[in-house]
Formats: sequence, structure tokens, C-alpha cells
Amino acid sequence: MARAQNGDAASYACLLNEMLPLLRTTVRRRWRSENEVEDIVQEILLSLHRFRHTYDPTRAFLPWMMTIVSRRIADMARKNARKSTHEIGVDVIPETLGHQEANLGQDTSDDQAVLHYALDRLPRGQRRAVEMIKIEGLSFREASMRSQKSETALRVAVHRAIKALRTILKKAT
Repeated sequence: MARAQNGDAASYACLLNEMLPLLRTTVRRRWRSENEVEDIVQEILLSLHRFRHTYDPTRAFLPWMMTIVSRRIADMARKNARKSTHEIGVDVIPETLGHQEANLGQDTSDDQAVLHYALDRLPRGQRRAVEMIKIEGLSFREASMRSQKSETALRVAVHRAIKALRTILKKAT
């Protein structure tokens, strides 16, 4: 890696080829879904490339690399958790009728109405932070880039919004 940092492309290619089997084995041991292993490995390789300048040649390479591996696996876990919170399992799929007017009430529920009511009562900045992070499933980094607000400001806004939502929802029920 030290040679790669100095511009030696052959050393860099050799390093990546030698690391690949270790990365795949490590991810397979720590990740349950074989379908996502290669995606995680690719994210690790991108991170190694993107952050190779942060490697300190006076220190061991493997712990530095394994830190990146752990973080990319954690990122995938968070991504999957965000996805699963937006998915709802249904035992019986409700029947719909041929006329669209007959199905109008099916798309909304009392819970959604109460939640929309509560969200509408939040200050604009808090509401937007919740929409980006909790509803759209963006990471704080992505939301920060989109909103031009710092990740810390977004974290504070989401925290305060959730606290306010709890209060609003208690009053509404």
C-alpha cells in the first residue's frame, strides 16, 4: 500500500488481487446473505481506493483494512435495516374492485392520517430531516449533501423531531 500511495500502479494492482480472497472470505463469515457478499466486497474496494491516502505506512496494513471492512458491513446492515422498516408483511392481500372509486379508502388509514397530522406540526427543518432520513431512507451524509446542512445539524433535527412527534402523537391518541 505504501508503494501504491507513491504511484506504483503495479503494486496497487497486486495488492488488490491478493486482498480479494481475504475480503470475500471475511465478508462471507460475517454476512448472512450470499447475494450481497459481492456488493459489500465492491464497496470495500471502492473505500480502500477512496481512502488509500489515509493509510499510515508506519503502521500495520491489515488492521487499517479490517476497519474499512467492518464499516462497510455495518453500512450494509444499516441500509438493510432502513429498507426493512419500510416493508410490511401481509398475510392476506386485500381484494380490490374494478372501479377505482371503490378503492379510494384502501390507500389511506387512520394511522397514516395521524402521522401526517403529526409531521405537519413539526417545524419545517425538522420535518424535512425526518422525511429524508426516516422516510426516504437517506444516510445522514446523503441528506447533508442534499440539504446543505451538516450531518450533526441533521442528527439534532431528527432527534428533536422524534421527541416532538412522540408528544404530538400522545396528544392525538
